[in-house]
Parts: sequence; structure tokens; C-alpha cells
Amino acid sequence: MPGLPACDAPAAGRTATGQPQIPHPLPEATVHARPDPLSRERNHLSASRSALRAMREDAEALDIRDVTANWVNAAVLQSQIDERIKSLADLSHTPLFFGRLDYLHAPGADQAEGAEGEQFYIGRRHVHDADGDPMVIDWRAPVSQPFYRASKKAPMDIALRRRFGYTGGELTAYEDEHLSDADEEERTSRLLQQEIERPRVGPMRDIVATIQPEQDEIVRSGLGGSVCVQGGPGTGKTAVGLHRVAYLLYAHRERLARTGTLVIGPNKSFLHYIEQVLPALGELEVKQATVDDLVAHVEVRGTDDAAAAVVKGDARMAEVLRRALRSHVRMPDEPVVVVRGSRRWRVPAYELEEIVRELLDRDIRYGAARDALPQRIAHTVLVRMEQAGEAPDDRVQDAVARNPAVKAAVKASWPPVDPAKLVLRLLSDADFLALHADGILDADEQKLILWAKPARSLKAAKWSAADAVLIDEVNDLVARTHSLGHVVLDEAQDLSPMQYRAVGRRCTTGSATVLGDLAQGTTPWATRSWEQALGHLGKGEAVVEELTAGFRVPREVIAFASRLLPSIAPGLAEVKSVRESAGSLVVRPVDDLDAAALEACVESLRQEGSIGLIAADARVPALAEALDAAGMTYLSPGEETTPDTRLTLVPASLAKGLEYDYVVLDEPAAVVDGEPDERTGLRRLYVALTRAVSGLTVVHSAALPEQLTR
Repeated sequence: MPGLPACDAPAAGRTATGQPQIPHPLPEATVHARPDPLSRERNHLSASRSALRAMREDAEALDIRDVTANWVNAAVLQSQIDERIKSLADLSHTPLFFGRLDYLHAPGADQAEGAEGEQFYIGRRHVHDADGDPMVIDWRAPVSQPFYRASKKAPMDIALRRRFGYTGGELTAYEDEHLSDADEEERTSRLLQQEIERPRVGPMRDIVATIQPEQDEIVRSGLGGSVCVQGGPGTGKTAVGLHRVAYLLYAHRERLARTGTLVIGPNKSFLHYIEQVLPALGELEVKQATVDDLVAHVEVRGTDDAAAAVVKGDARMAEVLRRALRSHVRMPDEPVVVVRGSRRWRVPAYELEEIVRELLDRDIRYGAARDALPQRIAHTVLVRMEQAGEAPDDRVQDAVARNPAVKAAVKASWPPVDPAKLVLRLLSDADFLALHADGILDADEQKLILWAKPARSLKAAKWSAADAVLIDEVNDLVARTHSLGHVVLDEAQDLSPMQYRAVGRRCTTGSATVLGDLAQGTTPWATRSWEQALGHLGKGEAVVEELTAGFRVPREVIAFASRLLPSIAPGLAEVKSVRESAGSLVVRPVDDLDAAALEACVESLRQEGSIGLIAADARVPALAEALDAAGMTYLSPGEETTPDTRLTLVPASLAKGLEYDYVVLDEPAAVVDGEPDERTGLRRLYVALTRAVSGLTVVHSAALPEQLTR
């Protein structure tokens, strides 16, 4: 992790109890620079790095030639060793520890016996010396918890909490809190605030050194239950979700190694932005995907208009698809006659119908019922054999199930169904759709989703993203989708009910962490309540937590953006910035929009950190041309900023989840007008306005949306 900036200005924060606190100027002695203690801490850092190198060298030196029975076991073990070696990498930009806890008594000891206290260094991973004694404790370990939760009111047996400051990878400062000293006044940590406000260049970084008590409660909540985190801009919900994955993998590693974990984000740019957080915490095996990746059964080459997409994404489509699938089942009208040797065994049509109806009533997966049908018919035949005095066994039943007559009866009554072909027929055949949507979708809704020009074949079909979700639904109706142990769903507010169902299928036997902000829903089908969303996800029992303390967006900026809340999310709590450093907000009416946007970028580039030029999607080509003509280098979302290239040109549709030290927002009215309706447009604008960490400059030639001028 890059070093802390040399910043003298106090910054806002929260007390250890999570309540907002107005910081007081810190006395000179609070952040120490005395050589002896600092030298000792630097020596411990150096020794810890040496110990980590030794741990890695030990892993590299492992010889497995004589400990495995075969090449398969050897390959598996070698893969595990390789992962261990990767996890032991010493990242020069990531300090091994960021804090220290001095306990009054040894954790777990009987305090009445006066057991001596212990000292623990808190870091991103565990490090031990040659004797196995810990030099750095993993932040996820129970003994580390007081680092995030202890306070003057509840010291948790902590005598001293020490935070460390780094510059360029070098330990340069430390700051102490004597939590059990009643005479010491509780103050906001300057180092903590400097870390929160440190300029951002490159991908998203972890917040492990700055986790707040209310965030820690969510991070450490158990694996058994699902959690939904409603959090406004800058409240750290994404980072909380990622750290929760890291914590769960630490606390339940064996179980999650079997069942798997998955992080789902809104787009590839967002996933690229966050992809380094978990590796920095030592977790290398967490997969990432978008919802479109999950349902990629067909190539998406088409698009729906907003009205059609809303209907296709409606949860009612699940019942339409279920009806259409079950319509393929036909009641038998002929008996089955099985010939074995000189004997003929007859199952009449009415008995076959009873078997088929029983399978339908059980409402099991279509494919599972189809697989069970020949066995059920064979069982009926075996009963007749036994009644005739024969003694058939399981091999006979399997042989009867494979009999041509039985196979023909199964094919006639319960034919195989291709999910894509079923959806193709629904969207192409008005009569077929009307039959199965009767009483569910009205005539206008049916007309909206029917293709104007039906595709001739699966390959010719121009599937939309919403169509792919429908196919995924049918896939699950035919054969159960594999469930993972834990799924993190970020920017969840933008999903349709059918997309929620698609995600929910991936964690039916596991749990979920749902992250989002109702005010930032920027799709016409965006969820209006977490209760509804969690119901579609199949996690109606999930606990909903709300984060309202803002650590990222400057106070004036979040207050300006919050003028939109009454229009886009009535009743939602406004985020309150707890940063003392208020940041800057400039709203600049201009005549030449392109020139003004470039000038604002040049001004921002004089500051330290990353710059995002955010504009309506339709404005991006013109701004790109202007930047090229001016000789200004810039990146696209998802590309890593560097010290030499710190400007990113961001279409408003891709801004969600990203953050920049300074943001230049081009023409707010164009951002609103770029969406299919005003509510969605204002939500998109709310997202764009809240991407700044240190300052926001708004340039506009058209009038600002009236909601911003109230």
C-alpha cells in the first residue's frame, strides 16, 4: 500500500463507537517522531519481512516426491503449495502491519489471576518467526477485533492501540490511544483520516486499516445468514463486502473451499477496479463475474427498448416460462408393452398417466422428472414380475428402463426441451405466448416482448441480455443450477427481478452479501425496496444494515448531490460526511463546453491523485476528440491510472462504483437526458456527482436540472 501523505490538516472521522465526532486539534506529541520507539517499530517491520521471506522459502523448498501415492495426488498437492507460495508474497507497497494492540491481560486468561498482557501487531496476513511465534496477526483473527471496535467507553481490555503511518512504503509515524487511561481525552485519529483521504491512483485499495466499528460488525457477521447493506455514496459498502468475503474465507476456509465464493459486479470495468483488493488480503481464489457472465448461454447481439426489458425482467415471467415448459408433457394414450424373453409385460395407459401426473405434482426439475419416469415405469413392470413369481433385481429394473418401448413412451410423454428453443418460441409465436401468459401478462405486455421479425433459428436470433436471463431461468427449471457457499452481489439496486432470481440460484444452499444504494438505481427496472429485491433473490430473511456515515465524498459535494434525493429516493436517509476536510465544489456556467471541460481537467491535474472526466455517453466522443486535439493523454474506465496518466474519460453509464480524487462533470442536463425517463436520469446524475474524493467541478452550458437549484 502506498505511504500516507505528509498532511498536517486534521481530517474528519468517527470515534471507536462509530459515532460522529468533531475532531480537536492534536497536540504535537500525539503523532510521535522520537527515534527510539520509531526505530523499534521499524526493526519489527524489517524482522517481520524477513520472517515472511523465510515462510515463503520454506514453502518453495517443500519436496513432495516421497509423500504422494500417485501423480494425481502430487498434482493437487503441488497446486496447493503453489497457491501457498503466491499468498506469501511480500508486496513492497503493502505494509505487513498497520496497527498494534497492547492487551492489559493475555487474551483468554483469567483476569482475576493477574495474567500479564500481550502485544500483537495487526496486519493483512499472519506472519510467524522460526519458532512459530506470531510476529503479525491476521486482521481477521478474534484477537484483532478490538483494533476496530475498542473505545474509551468499551476498551475491551486494551491498554494501548497504536496506528502506523507509512510514506513510500517506509514506516514514518505512529499514533497512540491509551484506551484504559481515563485521563486521556478521546480524539479522532489523524493517521486514520489521512489514510481515508490518501490520493487514489491505480485500482481500488483495501480499507483494512480504516474499517470502522459499524463496518466491522457487517464484515464479521456469520456465514449462515445473508446480509443486505444499504449504503450511500462513500460509505464503503463495496469495500465492506469484499472484506466480508476475506473474513468468511478465513473463518470458514474448509467449507468455502468446497462450495466456492463469487463476487458479482455491474460490469467488467468495475470488476477490474476492485480485483486487487482480495489478493492484497491474501485471498487469491475468489472468482468475479457480472450477471451477464452468469447467464451467458447464448451470444447477446441484440437490445431491448426499456419497456420490453422491464416486462422481460418482471418476476411474472418465471411463471410464464414454467407453464410453457410443463406444456411439453403429454398424457400417455397407449400402453407400454415390454418384451423379455418369452414374456410380455403390459403397463396400461391409465397407470402411465398416474405416474406422469404424480411426477408433475411433485414439481421437481423437468429434467429430473424425465430421468425418473423410465425408472418408475420399470418399477411397475418389476412389480408384475414379482407377482408372477419371478425375483428380478436392480439390474433387471435398469434393463427394463432402457427397453426401447419404455424409452419411446418417455419421449412421447416427457420429451427433452432445449431452453433456448423454448424462449425462442415464446418470443416468436404470439399464440404460444398468449396461451402461457394468459392471466399473467396483458395483451400490451405480450406485444412488447414479441419479436417484430421472428428469428428463423437459434443461431440467427439476436438475443438481448434480458433474453439470456430468461434462458437461464428455463435452464434451472430443467436442471438445478449449482449453488455456491457465498455470493457477494454489488450494485444490486440495478438488477431486475429475473436477474435477482438468476443470482439467487447460485446461492440457494449458501448465503449472500447484497450491496447497493436505492438512490443509485439507474435502470428502468431498478428495485424500489430491499424487501422486494431480497424476496426475488430467495433471501427474504436477510438482515438489512444501513451505512449513513460518508468517508469518501466531501461534505459540500454530498450535500449538493443530496438535493436530488427527494425526487429519486424519497425517505432515504441522506449520507452525512464525517470528513473535517470539507473538499471543494465548483459549479461553473460556461459558453464553450468542450474548452471548459478541458480547462477544468488541467486545473485538477495540478493536484495530487486521480481525475475523472464524467460525461453523458453521447458527449464522450466529442470530449475524446477535444482531449486528443489538446494532446492530453487519458484512459478508459477499467484501465489503471499511473503517476504519468491520471485522467480517465468516463461515460456516465460506467461511473457507478468508481472513485477519483477530483471529478470534472460535464453538462449535468445531458446526463439526465441520456436516460429513458427523468427519474432514471436524475439517479444517473446522482451517481456521477458522488464519484469525487477531494473535489468536484461541474461545467454546464445548459440550465442545471431544477432539482439541483432548489
